Amino acid sequence: MSYPFSTALREALSASCLAFPRIAYEGPALKHAAVAITLVEADDGSGEAAFLLTRRAAAMRAHAGQWALPGGRCDPGETLEQAALRELEEELGLTLPPTDILGVLDDYPTRSGYAITPVVAWLDAAAALRPNPHEVASVHRIRLDHIHADEAVAFETIPESPRPVIRLRMGGHHIHAPTAALVYQFRELVAGRITRVADLEQPVFAWR
Repeated sequence: MSYPFSTALREALSASCLAFPRIAYEGPALKHAAVAITLVEADDGSGEAAFLLTRRAAAMRAHAGQWALPGGRCDPGETLEQAALRELEEELGLTLPPTDILGVLDDYPTRSGYAITPVVAWLDAAAALRPNPHEVASVHRIRLDHIHADEAVAFETIPESPRPVIRLRMGGHHIHAPTAALVYQFRELVAGRITRVADLEQPVFAWR
């Protein structure tokens, strides 16, 4: 399957996001956070669509060195969309207008006390990327067709939980929940499927 970075793809994804029956978290109190699934053109000359994934800086106090979508905790009074755009600017130097937001997917409750919301955005000018070295060690463009490969997704069992642990393979790397769960739901949306991910487990090392 091919996903060329084009106006047609933007319109299709915008329609899918608009029609998505989002589920907001309504359980015990959690801190709210928003992350950005930002669509860009792949940097390999293929013309394919990709999304931005970061490797967190080694000096970060929490989850240092882990793979993550740009994002963070919502400030008081912020909407989810505002938080995602602010974090994009703080982490990657990107200033996107609200009109470049395509939609919002399900909340994902984490073991560490957050309800994380993915905000889908579109970025035409990826050359504007200016990663903040205090927060971001590296930025990667992950092609949509690569995450749709059969071998890209795996579900595992662990003795600590009855819930399946999701793992994504991206190149030679493994990405776990919560990032893997959010990307998986987006992958399913791109394919025209509505798949819930709140019950997908995180690996034990991410429970803190």
